[in-house]
Amino acid sequence: MRANEGTEDSVDQRVRRRLRELRRQRGYTLEEVAARSAIDVSTLSRLESGKRRLALDHLPRLAAALSVSTDELIRAPEAEDPRIHANSHTRHGVTFWPLSRQGSPGGLHAFKIRVSARRRKPPAELPVHEGQDWMYVLSGRLRLILGERDFIVEPGEAVEFSTWTPHWFGVVDGPVEAIVIFGPHGERVHLHV
Repeated sequence: MRANEGTEDSVDQRVRRRLRELRRQRGYTLEEVAARSAIDVSTLSRLESGKRRLALDHLPRLAAALSVSTDELIRAPEAEDPRIHANSHTRHGVTFWPLSRQGSPGGLHAFKIRVSARRRKPPAELPVHEGQDWMYVLSGRLRLILGERDFIVEPGEAVEFSTWTPHWFGVVDGPVEAIVIFGPHGERVHLHV
């Protein structure tokens, strides 16, 4: 592999994505951009789909057809807003503030939680479900029941457990704040070495 081959591929992919994005933003069909750029419509379709590599002489014609500069056509897209805009929700005395995007179905999900001072008594039957939980206590004392075992988790301590184990958490003597990372399919957060 040539030293710059990976860079060429990423520029080619970026331009293809940008070409499709700009064409759709402007409401142009492939035929309209092909006519405006004097590039055959099948060639343009193959350029967008990646079945044909871009040539340097394509860039100025495509940029002109889309009414942008060549620089704008090849520039990296702007980074999306990194802030997480999600509302909190409360369930069974626990308020959850999302700290990660929930878009990836198999990925880890992070939350800040506040456990109400009223959440003191576990249910008769402890829940189980698919997944892996990791919790870090920020303030307060957390009571964690895992099967037959009962733990007190102090501020600055972390726990990790399979949610297939019957479990419940609540407070010892006042509200608790913690960071929780949940792997819905059993992904582990802490790798033991």
